[in-house]
Amino acid sequence: MLVLPLTSLLLAATTVSAIQYDLAHNVTPIVGTWSSGSKHVVTGPGFANPAQQSFVYPKTTGVGYSFSADGWYEVARYRFASNASEPNCIIGTVVWVHGHYDLRDNGSIVMTPVGDGYQQVQAPCAATSNFIQNYNYTELMRSWQIFMDAKDGPKLHLFQFDGAPVAPLFQLSAEPNMLPKQVLRNVSANVVTVTSDGLVTTETQASRKRKRSAAPEMKRPIGMIAGLVVVAMVATASVL
Repeated sequence: MLVLPLTSLLLAATTVSAIQYDLAHNVTPIVGTWSSGSKHVVTGPGFANPAQQSFVYPKTTGVGYSFSADGWYEVARYRFASNASEPNCIIGTVVWVHGHYDLRDNGSIVMTPVGDGYQQVQAPCAATSNFIQNYNYTELMRSWQIFMDAKDGPKLHLFQFDGAPVAPLFQLSAEPNMLPKQVLRNVSANVVTVTSDGLVTTETQASRKRKRSAAPEMKRPIGMIAGLVVVAMVATASVL
C-alpha cells in the first residue's frame, strides 16, 4: 500500500462537488454505502465501536466503503488469510478507519485518515497471537469506475496504486452509512510508528499494553470467504 507524504496530499486537492463525472463514472455518483460479496460487511455503528476499540463481527468476510458528499469516507474490512506452508496459521484481520477523501482530476482517489482508526489482528503462530492496534495510513486508488450490474444495480470498482483491483463493491444505499464525522477516540498518546511494505501504523500506550484476553477471539465465518484485496495486512502481523 502506498503511503504519501502530507505535503503531496495537500497538492491539487479537489472537492467532491467539483468533480465532473466522465463516461466511466456516470452511472451514479460515488457517494453512498458500498459492500463486497455477500454484502455483510457494512460501515457504520453496526460494525465498529471506536470508543471501546471493539468490533461486531459480520457473518462473512468482505469489505465495505462509505463516501459522503462533503468529503468523508469510512472503511470496514474483515478478512482471514491462509498460509500455504502452515495451514494452521490462519491470520484474521478486522479493520475500521475513516477520514477525508479527494477525487482527483486524473481519476484517482486519495483517502487520508483522521488518526483514530484501529485493527484487530489474530495470528495464532505469532509471538502475540491476538492484539488490537492503531491503523492509520493514506490510501491511493489509482482509478475507479461504476457500472450498472443487471442483478445488483450500481457496482463500484476500485483499483489500488499498482492497478490491483479491490473486490467489486455493490451499492447498498445512495446515502453514506457512517459513524459521526469527527475524531472518535483519544489517540493523543502516540508512541510508536511502524513502517513495513508501505504500511504505516502508529500505536498508543494503551493499545501496546493490551493483553491477549482484551481482544476477543475472531470466529471464522461459515461458508465461502468473499474475495477481498487488502495490501500489507499479513505484513502488519509479522512486524510485531
